[in-house]
Amino acid sequence: MIVEGIFYCIDSKEVINVQKIAVCKNETGIAARLSFFCRGEQIAIVEEPSEAQLLRDMARKEIQLILLDMYVGEKGVGDGMALLASIRQKCSMPIIVVSNQTDELAKVAALSIGADDYVSADDNPLVIMARIKSQLRRYLQLTNFCKQMDHNTYSVDGLEIDDIQRKVTVEGREVKLTPTEYEILKLLVMEKGKVLTIPQIYEDIWKMQAVDVDNTVAVHVRHIREKIERNPRQPRYLKVIWGTGYMVG
Repeated sequence: MIVEGIFYCIDSKEVINVQKIAVCKNETGIAARLSFFCRGEQIAIVEEPSEAQLLRDMARKEIQLILLDMYVGEKGVGDGMALLASIRQKCSMPIIVVSNQTDELAKVAALSIGADDYVSADDNPLVIMARIKSQLRRYLQLTNFCKQMDHNTYSVDGLEIDDIQRKVTVEGREVKLTPTEYEILKLLVMEKGKVLTIPQIYEDIWKMQAVDVDNTVAVHVRHIREKIERNPRQPRYLKVIWGTGYMVG
């Protein structure tokens, strides 16, 4: 049902302890496709026709995740990618791109700009829901760190991760990471000196079986390196072990 612009995917008339995800654009009709599967999960979908409306609602509502519905028509993906870049500059919450475009280059481009995940609008809704729940779980865990009593800090030669504040600094300079980038870097720092394979990283972070995920992980790693390294081509922290995986150390 539609209530004051919000497409609530729950049966109760009262909205209590509901997680809210925003669907920006909804050009492929993904909100309606997910409505049945959100029922019982205590998830509400807020339909946003524009970036401006999305930003206004983000200020008023407790939105935890954005589904950017990137319909690709004759003009290509340019406008959608620009919108993604603009939204990413304004928020750090998870962004999942939902698109009718299955081309691998489009996926890589979206992940490079800042998307945390990329799914096809034609994918099984159960698969899309699994990805949504995985991103929500990780984001909510991050936002709850401030409630922890003990102060956990991980550091490697000038790179420091403060779990309480969810803050990453490199030689005193704060680095802004997306939730997925943060989790990947934290995982590698916690396993300092150990090489983690791409499937290991994907399954630990996304909580799903790793199938053809090399580009997904590689794009996020490249993005992290661009943010934490003085020279990403000669990384000091996050290193690629060709044919094996990645390591910090």
